[in-house]
Amino acid sequence: MYAMERQGLIERMLLDDGRVAVVDLAQRFGVTTETVRRDLDALEQSGALRRVHGGAVAVDRVSTSEVSVSERTALRADTKRRIAARALDILGDGFRGSLYLDAGTTTAAVAELLPDRLTGTRGEAEVVTHSLAVAPELAGADRVALTVIGGRIRGVTAAAVGAGTVRSIHSLRPDIVFVGANGVSAGFGLSTPDPEEAAVKEAIVRAARRVVVVADSSKFQQESLVAFAPLEAIDLLVTDAAPEGELAEALAAADVEVWSA
Repeated sequence: MYAMERQGLIERMLLDDGRVAVVDLAQRFGVTTETVRRDLDALEQSGALRRVHGGAVAVDRVSTSEVSVSERTALRADTKRRIAARALDILGDGFRGSLYLDAGTTTAAVAELLPDRLTGTRGEAEVVTHSLAVAPELAGADRVALTVIGGRIRGVTAAAVGAGTVRSIHSLRPDIVFVGANGVSAGFGLSTPDPEEAAVKEAIVRAARRVVVVADSSKFQQESLVAFAPLEAIDLLVTDAAPEGELAEALAAADVEVWSA
């Protein structure tokens, strides 16, 4: 395979996954890691990617970049639904209690599937959210009592933020929270690009009796600008592929249970 062919494939992989690893690319293409590094260097010089330790990320994967909720809804939609369905297994049969659903497209998938799960197991839930994307999925749903927390709405995430939102969350003690993250890193924990979003997510995690993180594997070893929770704050991570290497070790050390969808 010629260098231009490899580099074209690398660019397509970045579009799909957002990140590539040198070792994985070397194995896939049957070349040395030095050859892959030269390919990545060439692509970085052309502006197609950004080099990071062990590989590269798409140019939009910087610590402050954020894709709008409307754009993210269609990305990896099937994966998000699988993660959501698996995450809802934590409710068991006949769940009766309180849930908090964070803003995000994977938590919106949880909201979409929740009414049928409760109906199928004869459960009932008091649900709280600050997300204008999550709320419509549950408004009027059987077996769900919905409370929406207000605040200033960030257009990019369709979520309420601000001091009033955080104060409202501080007054809660939900049984289970489903929270998303832009990054899940061994060294930095859970992170997101916006400080106000981070303050809301931190409040959600602190309020919870049990914390369930729903994040696909493209978020692994990503670090956005603001950390909002250490790995030790997580009870369960639900994802599409088992974490490996440093992240897997850090999750184990933090006693985080991991479920793969």
